[in-house]
Amino acid sequence: NKERNQQQPKEELATVDPWTVKGNVDYDKLINQFGCSAISSQLIQRIENLTGQPAHPLLKRGIFFSHRDLESLLDKYENKEPFYLYTGRGPSSESMHLGHLIPFMFTKWLQEVFKVPLVVQLTDDEKYLFRHNTIQELETMTRENAREIIACGFDMESTFIFSDFEYVGNMYPEIVKIQNLVTANQAKGIFGFSESDSIGKWSFPAVQAAPSFSNAFPHIFRKNSNIFCLIPQAIDQDPYFRMT
Repeated sequence: NKERNQQQPKEELATVDPWTVKGNVDYDKLINQFGCSAISSQLIQRIENLTGQPAHPLLKRGIFFSHRDLESLLDKYENKEPFYLYTGRGPSSESMHLGHLIPFMFTKWLQEVFKVPLVVQLTDDEKYLFRHNTIQELETMTRENAREIIACGFDMESTFIFSDFEYVGNMYPEIVKIQNLVTANQAKGIFGFSESDSIGKWSFPAVQAAPSFSNAFPHIFRKNSNIFCLIPQAIDQDPYFRMT
């Protein structure tokens, strides 16, 4: 028995963070670990009742399976209060595969049934900091990814797609507010940064968090602040919004 146990391969410990997903991931445990809530059949039914539309297959089949404060957002929507959608893409290749497109397919459905504005962040700065692509490479990949996102069929009159390199100055007041409220210890605990990481990496989470605040888009929302934001995303991106 001892010899048999020694021959059995050790199960790889799961790692889920914004830059790495590996190992045998138990998503039920991950929901508890991240402090999210599972999307229940009752919650799906409520979405169908409020929109008058059948739930998207990705929602019914549990591909999108967890949430934060979705009940509160639906309460707001039921009371005729506005919200907007925010999703994004870190351009790492010139062509997006099906896995990259799944969040955009679901986001398109959300925009259609709720009839709300959408902002799409292309985090070219993140890829420069974490993947070490050149700025020239990222300009090309960002442009090509934006074209493929547009091809998903969004309502472009209600959709704003932006790259961080081009738009970040407009969000900077919100970014600084976030940076001022998050300590280095909190950033280290959430994202696992070390002293050998560049200061660019340490400061980036505030950039991805900023679009979840409507004040980052004064040209869209004018003086309307504190508008609720719904963020369709993979669960590996949750740490950014656990921070906010």
